[in-house]
Amino acid sequence: MIFLKLFLTFFKIGLFTIGGGYAMLPLIQDEVVNNGWMPEEQIVNFIAVSESTPGPFAINISTYIGSTMGGEFGLIGSLLGAFCATMGVVLPSFTIILIVARIYEQFKTNKVIAGCMTGLKPAVIGLIGSAVLTIIVTVFVPSRVLSFEIFKTAQTYVSLGIFALCTVLVFKKVHPIIIICLSAVLGIVAGYFL
Repeated sequence: MIFLKLFLTFFKIGLFTIGGGYAMLPLIQDEVVNNGWMPEEQIVNFIAVSESTPGPFAINISTYIGSTMGGEFGLIGSLLGAFCATMGVVLPSFTIILIVARIYEQFKTNKVIAGCMTGLKPAVIGLIGSAVLTIIVTVFVPSRVLSFEIFKTAQTYVSLGIFALCTVLVFKKVHPIIIICLSAVLGIVAGYFL
């Protein structure tokens, strides 16, 4: 049944991901595409939406995917799918943090534990970097790139322009909420006219 599969899939993602929502991206993309739940372009679109909505990224995207997959069973199915996926992604972290909080004080000076923490940092950076590259390739380098058709579309230039503007605003220390709202408005306007 889809609800159990949603729970187990997101439980596995939550259990084996170190570093938070961004580090989960490669696993979420892989599992969702391999299960045939939605195409990669749709996942990338929702990544943008879940980043600009309140709440933790992993919860937003798991709730959305669960709701979408359970939606074929109506409103109750949509709510149940969202609940199963969200509980699946949250439960491992919640349980592990409870256990770690109880025992960390006893072991924080242990060299093995300190070594594990040091080794996890590059792995987390690698997972986040992988997610960033996947999104960049999906957004800016579609399959048409080999025939150079991509450079004939106005949408590509608008996307690159919004990306460049947001990058400049980040370096100018503009508040992130302003950047998110501005990019959303520019994207809506561009989508309406293109």
